[in-house]
Amino acid sequence: MRKKIVVTLLSAAMVATMVAGCGSKEAADTSADAATEEAAPEESADAEESTDAATAGGDYHFEVVVKSFQSSYWQAALVGMDQAKEELGITYNATGPNAESDIADQVNMLNNAINSAPNGIALAACDQGAVLDSLQTALDKQIPVVCFDTSVPDAPEGSVLSTVVTDNGAAGALAGEKIYEAVKDQIASATAPVRIGEVNQDATSANISERGMGFINKVIELAKADGKTVAVVGNDFFVGQVEDNAAEADADIILEVAVPAQTTVELCSTEASKIMNEADTIAIFGSNQTAAEGVLTANQNLNVLGADGTIVGAGFDAGATIKAAVSDGTFIGAVTQSPLVMGKKALETLTQICNGETVEENIPTDGYWYDATTMTDADIAPNLYD
Repeated sequence: MRKKIVVTLLSAAMVATMVAGCGSKEAADTSADAATEEAAPEESADAEESTDAATAGGDYHFEVVVKSFQSSYWQAALVGMDQAKEELGITYNATGPNAESDIADQVNMLNNAINSAPNGIALAACDQGAVLDSLQTALDKQIPVVCFDTSVPDAPEGSVLSTVVTDNGAAGALAGEKIYEAVKDQIASATAPVRIGEVNQDATSANISERGMGFINKVIELAKADGKTVAVVGNDFFVGQVEDNAAEADADIILEVAVPAQTTVELCSTEASKIMNEADTIAIFGSNQTAAEGVLTANQNLNVLGADGTIVGAGFDAGATIKAAVSDGTFIGAVTQSPLVMGKKALETLTQICNGETVEENIPTDGYWYDATTMTDADIAPNLYD
């Protein structure tokens, strides 16, 4: 049975607008050069609702800086932006580094976007700390910024007017709940510690860290309710955020968190292989498309996932590789976001700001758990991008 993530507004406060920064630039002759020419999936209910929320605002031009063009996730976001472009009469130009680990390249792209004096900027930051100086510059130049996919919690006050993002903590918790349900009986009957793995592509972006901790905290919560103790080991960033971490020698469950040196499927696969080769491993979670595909790549040699294997696997996001793994039972399921809706709402929100309208500080989009039986459901299928 599918379960819809309950997303809560972090704040209902309305933010000030930067109308002065919106009205000064003529529309540029530009379009989503980086977007794919593939047909967009049918819009979800979120997308239909968001169309009514923004008013066409004239000849605004926006710069968009995404995390990378290496995954279909960002192509889906640009499809949503193309929809906003057609409906609102705005133009936009999209840039992004080759990989999400190319942080310096993205900062340079953001600075170039600011220097082009657009009416606004939509930003998906690779590293929430690396963009702070650039955001201050945008604020000084009165260029409104809307973040999407990931927040920048320490952004200079007033520099980010709104953030369009999935509740990543809740999304990670949902994956933790589903995996724990699948291995609960194994944990209860185990006579020695068992291991659950988590592969995160990085420890720098807010969405990945929030999602990773959501998974960790949910597993700890459920284990404690069953009278079990959890020791979180591995990456120092994630281990350091765990409250009352149990000693590994005394734990019933070892939750091992891995982060590769760079954001690639190959390096995520290497980290996943190390965990999956442990004799006590019973489950593993890849917390985004790159990490989940890394887990599946590792399984090509190990063949330990699925009904005939010894390890329960789950992923996050979609894409052809992950969808195939869910469909054939290699993964028990995955959590999908709605990148199309996020991209569309980011440009709609910038348009509202430039129109002088007030906008919410945090604009949530839905996420969903899907498995082989729910992939064609009406509220899930449009978000299972390739």
